[in-house]
Amino acid sequence: MRLVRAWRLGLAGLLLAGCHSQGDPGPQGGQQATSQPMPVEVERLAPGEVREANEYLGALSSRSSITVYPQVAGYVKSIPLDPGARVERGEVLLVVDPRQQSAGLRATQAQRAAAVAQREYAQQTRERSEQLLKEGLQSRQDYDQAVAQALQAEASARAIEAQVQAQEVQLGFYEVSAPFAGTVGDYPVNVGDFVTPQTALTTLDQSDTLEVSVQVPVERARTVRVGTTPVEVLDAAGRLVVSAPVFFVAPMPNASTQLVEVRSAFENTVGLRAGQLVRARVVYATREALRVPTAAVTRISSQSFVFVARDSDGGTVAQRAPVSLGLVSGNDYEVTGGLDAGTRVVLSGIQMLRDGQPIQPQAPSRRPAPGVGGSGADGGTPPAR
Repeated sequence: MRLVRAWRLGLAGLLLAGCHSQGDPGPQGGQQATSQPMPVEVERLAPGEVREANEYLGALSSRSSITVYPQVAGYVKSIPLDPGARVERGEVLLVVDPRQQSAGLRATQAQRAAAVAQREYAQQTRERSEQLLKEGLQSRQDYDQAVAQALQAEASARAIEAQVQAQEVQLGFYEVSAPFAGTVGDYPVNVGDFVTPQTALTTLDQSDTLEVSVQVPVERARTVRVGTTPVEVLDAAGRLVVSAPVFFVAPMPNASTQLVEVRSAFENTVGLRAGQLVRARVVYATREALRVPTAAVTRISSQSFVFVARDSDGGTVAQRAPVSLGLVSGNDYEVTGGLDAGTRVVLSGIQMLRDGQPIQPQAPSRRPAPGVGGSGADGGTPPAR
C-alpha cells in the first residue's frame, strides 16, 4: 500500500510539473517575444551646412543720433510733441517765445520802409539834378552832391534790408525743428523754462538704419572679415530676425575687457530700437559636412555612439556604431569620423534598443529646420544618455 501511494504521489507531481512547463514560456519563449521587429524612425546621413558661430550680447545704436540745442535764448513757449514721437524732417520739436524778436523785426521793417522812401527820393533828386545840369541851370557841384546822396540812400536801404533778412532768419530759430526724420527722446525742459544755446532740449534718433555692436574675443576677431562675416540678430527664442555683414572691426581691444568691437549695419524693417540690447550671433565660418541629429547620439563613458540600421539575413537590425563629433549646428552634430554619407541612423527609441535587435525602419517625422537655434563656436560634447 505504501508503494502504491508513493507511486501515485510521484505521478501527480509529474503531471503538475508538465502543466507548469506548458504555461511558462521560459527563456526561449521570452526571446521569441522580443524578436519582433521594433518600429523606429531612420534617416540617411547627408552633407549639410555647418557653421562656426558664437552668440553674444549686442547693443543697437542709431547711425544718426543727435542732441538738439536751441540757437537762441528765451523762455520755452510750447512743446508740441510727446517723448518717443515719430517726426518727419522739418517738424517742430519745441518753440521758444519769439515775441521780443518779433518786435525787433517789426521795428527794423519800419526802418527799412523809411530807408526805401529816402532812397526813392534821392534817386528822383539825382535825376532832376542831371536834367538841370544838362540845361545849364545847376552847377556840377550841386549835381555831384545829389549823386552822392542817392548812393548813400541806396547803401542805407540795402543795409536795412540785410538787417531785416538776418532778423527773419533769427526769428525762424525760435521754432526748433527736426533736421531729419526720426524718433524724439525725452524733454529735460518744461514750458516756461529759460533756455540758452547751451541747453539740451531733447534727442533725435533715426532708426531706419541701425548698427549692432558686439564684443568678441581677440582670437576670434582675427577670423572676422569685413564685408563677408555676418552678424545675426536673434529674438528671445533664438530665431533669426535680421542679418548683415560686418563693416567695422576695432583695430585694438578694449583695455579693460580685452574684447574687440565688431559692428554691423542693417535696414531696420523689424521695429528694433536704438539703445536696445539683443542676442547677436557672429558666424565666423561655414562649411559642408555630414550631420547627425542630436537625438540619435548616446554616450558611454567618453565615447559617443549611434544606432545604425544594418540589413541581415533575418531582416534589419540596429547596430551600435561609434562616432566622432564636432560642432553643434542647430539640432545636429557635425560628424568628423565613424560614419559615411548614406548611413541609416536610428532616431527614435534609442533608450530601448539593444545591439543587434531587429527593427522596422520608418520614415522620420518632420524635424525643426537646422540652424534655428544657437551654435557653439567651439563645438560641443554629446549629451550623456
